[in-house]
Amino acid sequence: MTTHNTQTSILNINSLHKLSSISLVISFAISSQVAAIPLNTVNTDNIERLEVHGQQSNNKDLIGSAEALLTQQGVDFSQAGGVSALPILNGMMGDRIKVSIDGSDITASCANQMNPPLSYISANQIVSTQVVAGVSPVSAGGDNIAGVIKVNSLQPVFNQSDDVIWQSGNVSGGYKSVSDATLAAVNATVASKTLSFSYQGSYEDANSYVDGHGDKVLDTLYQSQKHSLMAAWQDETQQLAVKLTHQHIPFQGFANQYMDMTNNDSFGAIVRYQLDLDNDGLFSAQMNWHRVEHEMGFFSEEKTGKMPMETTGQDLSYQLHWQLPINKDAILLLGQEYYLYQLDDSWPAVTGSTMMSPNDYININNGERKRAAVFAEWQQTLNSRWWLSAGLRYEYVSTDADEVQPYNTMSMMGMTNVNAAAAEAFNALERQRDDHIIDATLLARYQLSDTETLELGLARKGRAPNLYERYSWGQSTMATTMIGWYGDGNGYIGNPDLNQETAHTLSAAYKQINDNFSLTTTAWYSDINDYIDANVVGSFNSSGLDGNSRNILQFTNVDATLYGAKIDAEYQFAQQTTGKWSVTANVSATHGERDDTHQPLYQIKPLQTELGLHHQRGYWQNSVIWQWVAEKDRVDNTRLENTTDSYSLLNLSSSITWQQATITVAVKNLLDEYYQLPLGGVSIAEYKADNSHGFEQIAGAGRSLELSVNYSF
Repeated sequence: MTTHNTQTSILNINSLHKLSSISLVISFAISSQVAAIPLNTVNTDNIERLEVHGQQSNNKDLIGSAEALLTQQGVDFSQAGGVSALPILNGMMGDRIKVSIDGSDITASCANQMNPPLSYISANQIVSTQVVAGVSPVSAGGDNIAGVIKVNSLQPVFNQSDDVIWQSGNVSGGYKSVSDATLAAVNATVASKTLSFSYQGSYEDANSYVDGHGDKVLDTLYQSQKHSLMAAWQDETQQLAVKLTHQHIPFQGFANQYMDMTNNDSFGAIVRYQLDLDNDGLFSAQMNWHRVEHEMGFFSEEKTGKMPMETTGQDLSYQLHWQLPINKDAILLLGQEYYLYQLDDSWPAVTGSTMMSPNDYININNGERKRAAVFAEWQQTLNSRWWLSAGLRYEYVSTDADEVQPYNTMSMMGMTNVNAAAAEAFNALERQRDDHIIDATLLARYQLSDTETLELGLARKGRAPNLYERYSWGQSTMATTMIGWYGDGNGYIGNPDLNQETAHTLSAAYKQINDNFSLTTTAWYSDINDYIDANVVGSFNSSGLDGNSRNILQFTNVDATLYGAKIDAEYQFAQQTTGKWSVTANVSATHGERDDTHQPLYQIKPLQTELGLHHQRGYWQNSVIWQWVAEKDRVDNTRLENTTDSYSLLNLSSSITWQQATITVAVKNLLDEYYQLPLGGVSIAEYKADNSHGFEQIAGAGRSLELSVNYSF
């Protein structure tokens, strides 16, 4: 990254991972409100800012999921389905991260979070991404303690023509040998100076991949397609954009869950209005709707069973944002937002089953989660060296659910029907719960010299429990093992009396950027009150073999501490006759534990390092990347988490652009090393096929030859 005289840096999507978290906080704070407004802009030239713009033409990952793009920006992932991996920031995953798709919230409508927000968008739809771990500004969103992932695809393109003419388009295709996967994508845009219309579509089909031993990793096959249509209008001061989306996943295996996805159909709509108030600032209003019908069951011989589950979820929300210039050195951001999430989760009776009939099992009945929020954020350049931002956000969160029912109320063999008793107790409760969340952030940047910057961030952030954490009431082994997004093989019981999580986070970063060298070091510390963890309330052993026990856990509040550090460096060699050469390196480490027992928290990534050699000559680019991950020996015994051995991977990539075509050839895991995923969870599919080995960790993918071709027109 180079500092220009205007103190503004433009970065494409592939270079974002080189920034510190606080740099991206500052980017969020200034540009998140106005990134898509191609109108007259407020005079803020004297305010130091970073504007992050990812362009599709610079993105070599035009097909597939968003996971590859976000991994480059420091996001870790918990293994799940092929298009539904759960992101992890600062050692925390799931709803602790605010994932914003085009400024809207999408809630995972599944007891296993098989349809998280990132599963609804593909790489070819993404224009830009921003990731801020820990200390994110209040304007970026609330109801999170781990950070914010912001994905933008709603960025209309216009031209100078009076008539609607062809603007741009591309088609992409790809293949991955490790899973015999085929991928395809298409983008097309027509536009004038006032109108813009575009379509993006993608398709993926993959078999289960093989590991470094050449063995199939059962139940990792999937198929997915995504579509979006966008229309926009603008004049000199305003813009109106409408986006419609549809996703269809007919099947997706989840090796680390007891169930699979047998269908996922979603429809969504976004309407965004933006107005340039000239010297009075900028105003934007947005309305969002998203509905999903989700089914779980079994579809493959790789993991068999018979038990249907049906879930319907709906998100409705709006956001009103103002950016007001106070003077040439200060801006005030104001916002008011409202979110409504509705959920119905039932498990149809199984004909002929004594235990799973005659009634439908009602897990969540008319569940609702309402959020109303207001925020204010002040940003000011104090002088040529200091930049400050302070924000305050208040959210009122209310959750509720109606009465539930078990499959039946019969007692078998003189044993108490625990689910019947649990349903009766749940229905007798006053189930509405209200939370009041106050977020506050303070950000500062100090310019030590022309090439050195010190950045500091301090935040208090809160998150209210989700509907499954509060209202999953079943207590039998079967019922509890259907709940949980951790991939650990255990069972979970909800807790209506959970408190909100409150995190106090401190982050510091030092950056040095010279002509041919850059260095960023970041350290962070989070003290979390009422962290939602789990305590053991029972156990089960479906095989009867020693070592195959799993726990039944109930969500509970504990205090926890997480901290970590990351170093990123890049050195560019002098121009050679053979082209441009550079070396990149990064190291990251995370530590998390419960304060009461000092036991490690679940799914904390071990020490990881990466070293890369990069070459570019004209339109030809090459890279060799070596990644090493340390042994994972600090594990969560409550969840019976497995240890994993250290491993290293060698990845090669080469791409060339000729006229309108770009061809990329890559070899992942060149040495075909066998390794287990430290954040992958256990393979329930393997356990069901052969339980003599117990619950083993999911293995990573073996050597894969990958080819992709993109043609622009």
